[in-house]
Amino acid sequence: MPGSVQAGLLLALGTAFVSILGFLLKQRGAVQTPPISMRAPLRSTAALFSNRWWLLGLAVATASWFLHVGALALAPITLVQTVMAGGLVLLTVIAERLFGFHVTRREWIGVALTAAGLAFLAATLGHSADGRHSDYAAGTLALYVGGLTAVSLALMAAVPRAGAHAGTALAAAAGLQWGGSDITIKALSGHLGADGLLVLFTPLAAAITVLSLLGLLVSARSLQVGAAIGVIATTSAAANLSTIAAGLVVFGEPLPGGTPAVAARLVAFSLVVGAAVLTPGPARLGAPAPATP
Repeated sequence: MPGSVQAGLLLALGTAFVSILGFLLKQRGAVQTPPISMRAPLRSTAALFSNRWWLLGLAVATASWFLHVGALALAPITLVQTVMAGGLVLLTVIAERLFGFHVTRREWIGVALTAAGLAFLAATLGHSADGRHSDYAAGTLALYVGGLTAVSLALMAAVPRAGAHAGTALAAAAGLQWGGSDITIKALSGHLGADGLLVLFTPLAAAITVLSLLGLLVSARSLQVGAAIGVIATTSAAANLSTIAAGLVVFGEPLPGGTPAVAARLVAFSLVVGAAVLTPGPARLGAPAPATP
C-alpha cells in the first residue's frame, strides 16, 4: 500500500474522532436555539451562530472537514469511508466519557463487529489501495449525486407525516446531502493538479457549497427533534454508506479478484453496517432538553 494511501487512512480515522466530537457539541447548541425553519434559513442560521456551543461544534466540525478533504485526496473513497464508518463506534466512548451518556452492551458489540469488519477489509484490499482512484464520468457523477439529493429532499418532505421518526428522516437526509458533498469533493480532488485553486470556481465547488450548507441546517433540525445519539449515528451511516457505494459506482474502484475475496469484502461491509445499526443506543443521563417539532 503506498505511503500516501496510508496517510489518507490515518486522516480518515482522525476525521471520525473529530467529527463525532463536533457533532455532540453542535447537538448541545442546537437544542438551546429556536426551532430551525427551512422557510427562514437566514434567521435560523443566525440563531444557530448566536449559540456558543454551536459555534464551538462548528469549528471542530470544520477541522474534521479539512481532515476529510485530505483523506479523500490521498486514498480511495471506499477505504476512507469504511474507516470512518468503523470510527463511528468512537461515538459510544466519547459520548460516555465526555458527554454523560450511558453505553450499553449493545454498543460494545458494535465495537467488536467493526473491528472484525475492518480486519476482513484489510485482508481483501486487492488493488483498490494502489492509488487515489479519482477518475469519474461526469454523467455518472451527476446522476449519482442528483439521486442522493432527490432522496434527501423526499425525506425532508415526508417529515410532517413521520411523527416520532422525524429526527431519523432528517438525519438520513442530512447524511445523504453530506455524502453527495463528499463524493463531489473526491471528484474535485482529481482536478487539483491541473487546475490548482481555479477548482474553487467550478460547478463542482458550487455543488459542494450548496449541499454542505443545506446539510448543516437539516442536521441542526434533526438534532432538535430526535434523540442525539440515534440522529448522529443515522447521519453518519447515511453519509458513509452512500460514499462507500460511490467508490464502486462513480470512481470505478476495483473489487478484489475471485469469489471468496468478493464474499469477504461484502462480509466486511456488512459487519461495519451492522455496527452502525447497533450504535444508536446510548441514552443521556438525566432527562433530555425538550425540542419543539
